Amino acid sequence: MLQWVNILHRKRIEKLINSPDKSMCCKVSLKNNRIFYSVTKNNKIILDESGLGILICGEQPIANKIALVRYQESRHRETITMPWGEVETINNDYNEVAFFLSEEQSPHRIMTIRFRVFNNAVAFCYEIPPQPKFSQISIAEELTEFNIDLNSVAWKIPAYQPDRYEYNYEKTNLGSLNESVHTPLTIKTPNGIYLSIHEAALYNYGSATLKLNGDRHLSTDITPLSDGTKAHVILPFQTPWRLIMVAESAIELTTNHTMYTLNDPPESDFSWVKTLKFIGIWWAMYVGEWTWAKGERHGATTEHAKEYIDAAVRLGISGVLIEGWNEGWEGDWLQNGINNQFTVSTPDFNLEEVSRYARQRGIEIVGHHETVGFIDNYEKQLESAYNYYAINGIKYIKTGYAGSMMLINGRREYHHSQLGVIHYQKTVELAAKKHICLDIHEPIKGTGIERTWPNLLSREGARGQEYEGGAISPSHACILPYTRLLSGGMDYTSGIFDLENNVKRIATTLARQLAYFVVIYSGMQMAADRPFIYEERFKQEFEFIKNVPTNFSTSLPLAGEIGEYYVVARKDRESEDWFVGGITDENGRTIHLVFDFLDMNSSYEASIYADAREAHFRDNPFATEIKTQRLKHNNSLDIYLAPGGGFAMQIRKLN
Repeated sequence: MLQWVNILHRKRIEKLINSPDKSMCCKVSLKNNRIFYSVTKNNKIILDESGLGILICGEQPIANKIALVRYQESRHRETITMPWGEVETINNDYNEVAFFLSEEQSPHRIMTIRFRVFNNAVAFCYEIPPQPKFSQISIAEELTEFNIDLNSVAWKIPAYQPDRYEYNYEKTNLGSLNESVHTPLTIKTPNGIYLSIHEAALYNYGSATLKLNGDRHLSTDITPLSDGTKAHVILPFQTPWRLIMVAESAIELTTNHTMYTLNDPPESDFSWVKTLKFIGIWWAMYVGEWTWAKGERHGATTEHAKEYIDAAVRLGISGVLIEGWNEGWEGDWLQNGINNQFTVSTPDFNLEEVSRYARQRGIEIVGHHETVGFIDNYEKQLESAYNYYAINGIKYIKTGYAGSMMLINGRREYHHSQLGVIHYQKTVELAAKKHICLDIHEPIKGTGIERTWPNLLSREGARGQEYEGGAISPSHACILPYTRLLSGGMDYTSGIFDLENNVKRIATTLARQLAYFVVIYSGMQMAADRPFIYEERFKQEFEFIKNVPTNFSTSLPLAGEIGEYYVVARKDRESEDWFVGGITDENGRTIHLVFDFLDMNSSYEASIYADAREAHFRDNPFATEIKTQRLKHNNSLDIYLAPGGGFAMQIRKLN
């Protein structure tokens, strides 16, 4: 139902927008010539009165000295089908009100602010149509506030740092923020409400970070360009959606998929997109066996690539990643990205021969482009580089942007600035034209565009297992489901079984490495260790990695608290099998599982990979108990998780 309400320049208004189930309420107010909003959940205050507006370079802010011309109400309800992911369908159910605003005085600028109120979220965006006197603008600042109780607790990572998103999350008092922080920013309020502030449909605009403004309100801080502005846009223009996800518990927050509903459906056929599980010439470089650069220990040789392809066949894995195959890795490669050549192989690697061998063996090659952030160099070669892969039948690329800044148009820009966002999007769209899927490392954060561009299968965007060896603790992965993973899947490079390697000492148990394949979702899932580790020592454990899907129909979080533990059950989209995974922090604990999600009239057999009682991530990481057990609906089971440990389970329906 669509309803217009015409108003002739009202200077004061209060409009309540309720969610379909009436539990959420957003109040939008116009007073003192400025627009405000506030949010409650079951009558509990989530956001107190918060200001809105946009500051244009050289002009007064839009949303000051304004009046409401009219508003438009509508009701929307549909079920969205996702082509791949953690869930197959998402309920898209909301009430919407668009507020059409106009300045009362010259230059009589106009703007629309559109609100959508869901049962578990509030979202809004700014829409700026062509103006009477101009058709493009430079945005100096966005004046969006989130007035949350400063006694709340937040889990944050800093913005504007050399390693982008790759920092350990810190639990802090919201009122003590002294820097800009990335989104999603997850918060627990004193009244027990959990929320996460994020954005959706980020295109042609700087990424939103958050900081405390002069009024001590949490507010947007859009990542700037090198000229100091936040964005240069041609009108009409719509900002990304500002998104507030709300839950009564930490694990309920992990079920929020509103971000995807705020993105458009795809405009073309993406039925060719397939998720992938792969091994790769990667971890051997991290532990010092091989090198990315040419030389006696070069990893990406034709010989090694064929060995990995043969191993993938034996292991039952569909893909092989090859890093370091191209010219440009010599010397300090982090400083020499200008030398990267994306269509020229090293003398000891023949891409055509390797790709042909892979096709004969039924294995997908995952190509690799490490740009080191030298975007000018990469974009000169972009079309030819993607064509080179496409001609050789390579349908997957892992891209990388490991530099601390990007070099774009000869200037140093943040990865997350408007120009960085535009570049990432250019790669996604070009890949789609070539029927190529992407796994982006050092990416722009996920904002749900995978719904529109399903060929974007995975991102990094947080500390993964390359930081093992002392830079992450067991609690780190127990924070990710409630923070980073709210923005989509992550390539965590799971499945490291060589836990006591002196070069990279891994702070997990063996069972926890299996759990990661369920706990940390990715559309491109890497079994990251070297093949001989799996084949010579852990054949039984690797069966779980072989069997766990990369595409699920249902995901049900079963238990958890932020930074302490997380347990989730996921149902395979192609079978009746369920997979359950759980991880804990440095503290051992016993999890009581109730299998109320199983069919009532069926019997199941569970293969369980769990920590032994004597297991410990520091001094006994390999101690694992593997057993099978019959299960039925509503059966219960106690599972022990050792310090730094976890468990994994495959549950098969019996005929």
